[in-house]
Amino acid sequence: MEMLLPLVQEVGFPIAVTFYLLYRIETKLDSVIQSIQSLPDKMKE
Repeated sequence: MEMLLPLVQEVGFPIAVTFYLLYRIETKLDSVIQSIQSLPDKMKE
């Protein structure tokens, strides 16, 4: 337990930043996927 606490303190912040960035990338990818899926309909017009 004594070795685990410093490890979590050192690694915890980078893990939190990574999850935050992955969440932001996921929302951006959702909009890109939606745009790509609507592209054939726009090209028909």
